[in-house]
Amino acid sequence: MSAGAVAAPGGQRTYLIVTLAYWGFTLTDGALRMLVLLHFFRLGYSPFTLAFLFLLYEAAGIGANLIGGWLATRFGIARMLAVGLATQILGFVLLSAVSPDWGAVLSVAWVVVAQGICGVAKDLTKTASKSAIKLVAPDSSGTLFKWVAFFTGSKNAMKGVGFFLGGVLLEALGFAGALWAMAAALALVLLGVVLAVPPLMGRAKASRSARELFGKSRGVNLLAAARIFLFGARDIWFVVGLPVFLYASGWTFTQVGGFLAFWTIGYGVVQAAAPALVRRSEDGLATEVPAARLWSALLALVPALLAAGMLGGLPRPDLFVPLGLCLFGFVFAVNSSVHSYLVLAYAGSEKAAEDVGFYYAANAAGRFAGTLASGLLYALAGLPGCLIGAALMLAVCWLVTLALPTQRS
Repeated sequence: MSAGAVAAPGGQRTYLIVTLAYWGFTLTDGALRMLVLLHFFRLGYSPFTLAFLFLLYEAAGIGANLIGGWLATRFGIARMLAVGLATQILGFVLLSAVSPDWGAVLSVAWVVVAQGICGVAKDLTKTASKSAIKLVAPDSSGTLFKWVAFFTGSKNAMKGVGFFLGGVLLEALGFAGALWAMAAALALVLLGVVLAVPPLMGRAKASRSARELFGKSRGVNLLAAARIFLFGARDIWFVVGLPVFLYASGWTFTQVGGFLAFWTIGYGVVQAAAPALVRRSEDGLATEVPAARLWSALLALVPALLAAGMLGGLPRPDLFVPLGLCLFGFVFAVNSSVHSYLVLAYAGSEKAAEDVGFYYAANAAGRFAGTLASGLLYALAGLPGCLIGAALMLAVCWLVTLALPTQRS
């Protein structure tokens, strides 16, 4: 670690606290997605309008990751983690004010802005949390991979639980009541972070210019480009296409939320187990980079085959598509876990938060593109169109991984 960065005492303790805090955040963030999607679909909003409700949420993450990484370097990771949690609480309170008496234009505008605030919160919190792992992990690529994989996998499992929780809270408390309950829970998490995490952890000399901020290593730049297409390919079918397809096929809200929860929990479990599926190397790159290429190629085949099956008239698409997307989730989880490790392997120690922020800004850009494409493609060509779009984006992701360096610059 560079002498310029402030490390955190008690690496394992800090890692545990940050992980628990992000679990709490992710639980409410997953519930929020289901609350908004199901509540407004029940009110009669079209698939494209539903996608539009999430656009600012995703777009805000692009800027939030970039500035969040810089701010975390300038002021400390713990402070930015607290800011992210407080911002999410604000977003919940604003969303709870939406009234059925409002017109459609005002309702959509209000929800888009509130979702944008929650998008900022999500990415400030994620950048701070992932950067903390880089600082507190021991100097071992194997340990770093395991810590990142467990953090990422368990976080996504919590998001899956959140999807289910969102459906339950919507049924039990209604839209506003669910949001207030989640805001109260998150306030307790915020208090724990303020009391338990060293406030100056990760503080270092931040970049002084945009050129310095964007002047990342070749590995970080290429990995960020691959991440755009990886997560865009997921959200093309995940955000709007699949939930609306399943509901239109006769599934209930609880069944839709339950399946998405099951998918995300399983995806998280596989992410956490990814180090056992990828052969390790002493330098942390020699076998891990080829693994990223292999798993990207395998992933591109899954949506292509599913789309072919739907267009070919295979019976019961409401059954074989969810099963096929479970296979997609397995392969996608390994891809995502390897990418999450590689960005920390490529990142420098002194400004790890800036490197991570840049990488997750690309992640947010991919989610934004995928969210927009999900509504558009589903309206134009149904779920097969979404799956074809996913296959094309994954083919580009694979091509980019071919250029990833196998040595640190």
